[in-house]
Amino acid sequence: MRTVLFVDDEQPIRNAIERMYLERDDVRLLFAASGQEGLEVVEQEEVWVVVSDYLMPGMRGIELLSKVKAIRPDTVRIMMTAYADLSIAIDAINKSEAYRFVTKPWNNQELMSVIDESLMRYQLIKTLGNNDETLYLSLAQTVELKDHYTKGHCDRVARYAVALAQAAGLDEQRINDIKHGSWLHDCGKIGVPEGLLNFPGRLSEDDLETVQQHPRWGSEVALQARMSDTVINIILYHHERIDGKGYPSGLSGEHIPLEARIVAIADVFDALYSDRPYRKAYDFDRALEILNEMTESHLDPHLMDLFRPIAEEVRDNG
Repeated sequence: MRTVLFVDDEQPIRNAIERMYLERDDVRLLFAASGQEGLEVVEQEEVWVVVSDYLMPGMRGIELLSKVKAIRPDTVRIMMTAYADLSIAIDAINKSEAYRFVTKPWNNQELMSVIDESLMRYQLIKTLGNNDETLYLSLAQTVELKDHYTKGHCDRVARYAVALAQAAGLDEQRINDIKHGSWLHDCGKIGVPEGLLNFPGRLSEDDLETVQQHPRWGSEVALQARMSDTVINIILYHHERIDGKGYPSGLSGEHIPLEARIVAIADVFDALYSDRPYRKAYDFDRALEILNEMTESHLDPHLMDLFRPIAEEVRDNG
């Protein structure tokens, strides 16, 4: 059961949190009135997320979250405080690796969104850490449920990317990692609101920036789950461009890892050749024409030479 522990020495605060979740039965709430009490709960229960007040008698919030990190490193940690002080935030991040910093008084909807995102992060870490490829594909399909236009996208990208990796002469282990990375390349979208993923028009700059955080978000989780460098590189860098104008890091040319350049081609091809929220799928000739236009700006020219016969085979096989 998705479990959240709230640690705060003030009973009215704990009561307010409990009221906030009255109409939800998908989250199990636990409460503690002190840092020591909270630590005992974490030692006994599988807590997915800990939300701790900063200023409490005895053990303060940062000390508690630091100890939680040592006991259960995968538990997502959130600091809450009435003192919106930069030094407190820095301490929370540096000493306890707090995932989020929330100030009192809070907005109920915003706080629940932060907690929901944290719960998804925990679930993602545990899934990736299982080293079970059936779970990877299941996770990819869960991501696709948030964006109904991408049903089957991750599996198709994996097929195209594996074929391209084979054509490039990569070894079997790396090809297997590319398959897994392809399935998981958009796993960071779990943290993106569905309304943005399914928006039928042009996004605002702020909303676009939110969507463009998904490679970082997903790669951080994959790193914490101790996945291979190949998988992490795919998740983090599949939106980079050969001309350096991609995101999130603005890498260019061969500075972009080979596996990410491979998946980028497979990803773009499938996006062009299937329906999107903002347009219908292009026919094959137009999709390939756009891919050719993107060569040398977005896509690796050498890999594109290897991919064209693969794309034609996809067309011929219907």
